[in-house]
Amino acid sequence: MDFNDTPDQAKFRAKCKEWLDSNAQLKDTSKRANVESNLEELIAKAKVWQKKKYDAGWAMLHWPKEYGGINATPIERIIWGQEESKYDVPGSIFEIGLGMCGPVMMQYASEEQKERFLPPMAEGKEIWCQLFSEPSAGSDVAGLRSKAVKDGDEWIINGQKVWTSGAHYSDFGILVVRHDPDLEKHKGLTFFFVDMKSPGITVKPIKQITGTAGSGAGFNEVYFDDVRIPDSQRLGEIGDGWKVAITTLMNERLAVGDAKGADVNEALSLAKDKDDFGQLMIKNQAVRDKLADWFCEANGLKYTKFRTMSALSKGEAPGPEASITKIVSANKLQAIGNFGIDSGDMAGMLIDEEDGMSSFQAAWLGAPGLRIAGGTDEILKNIIAERVLGLPQDPRADKGLPFKDIPSGK
Repeated sequence: MDFNDTPDQAKFRAKCKEWLDSNAQLKDTSKRANVESNLEELIAKAKVWQKKKYDAGWAMLHWPKEYGGINATPIERIIWGQEESKYDVPGSIFEIGLGMCGPVMMQYASEEQKERFLPPMAEGKEIWCQLFSEPSAGSDVAGLRSKAVKDGDEWIINGQKVWTSGAHYSDFGILVVRHDPDLEKHKGLTFFFVDMKSPGITVKPIKQITGTAGSGAGFNEVYFDDVRIPDSQRLGEIGDGWKVAITTLMNERLAVGDAKGADVNEALSLAKDKDDFGQLMIKNQAVRDKLADWFCEANGLKYTKFRTMSALSKGEAPGPEASITKIVSANKLQAIGNFGIDSGDMAGMLIDEEDGMSSFQAAWLGAPGLRIAGGTDEILKNIIAERVLGLPQDPRADKGLPFKDIPSGK
């Protein structure tokens, strides 16, 4: 495919730049980039920016107009993302909602539900989270044990989720639970969306090494004690929870593959300015090799995303290829963070009391978690091996067994 802008795409890019020039400031790469550490301020700034984009038609370009979009093409969506990333705008707290929950609602929710939930999601009025992982079901999320029992027109949910990003400030969440332990583990699951203020839901923030997102709590434990969910909030058929979850996970890997944080341009700027033992780092061949590698990876990610968006524009669902972007992006972010810290020598690990954590420090501390989110590196490598390269699958001892008969150590 041709990766250069067509005349129409060039016009669209100019239109994006014109609006951004009028509403935001370009990033100053000569200054240290810091990370917002006050959660309330982060949410407030992010909501203002999202509302401004929504009012101007830039919030969710590829969504239908009735839900807050402008029916833009997937390539136009990429162009907008490329241009917005050049500006000093608030970090988004909406990626999970817009990148994962929105697409699954678009595909499985009723028309009435779409009209109710998608516009506030796009506008930034309501924040969503994803309730998948459990203490005994992380990489093997299909092994989850949270239960759903049908009671008339409602379902009663009991169980625990963990590592739920943003649950402590979310209004709604998407949820996959087990309704039938007599079926195989992938077949006994059902998918819902839930009001996070429902009686019986308890959210407990988990302290993180990054020290950001509200006293270091971006992840959460979420407990469900006899939580009642109307059957009308079920997405997909009973027993189709894994099918719906896979749709969500593929979109998650696309979203994580767009990991925000310290990038190759910041690393290049640092290498040009930083004096390393009497010479600029950019003159060090080892540094130049690293920068070249990251530049190649960044462009590989960009063009792989182009191919994925091209497939989406033809009505195809995100495939296992999305796993590639997630692995490369998370590892690149960690490597660049490590480079930024190393360049500061002993001061590289010191956090400025006034300015807070640098983007390099945040990347280095946060990237290990990113390498787990949306599927660990090891799980994704297996997916690539089996579903992209066509290599034989690993043997599964639980295949064909009812979930209740799978040994668990409990």
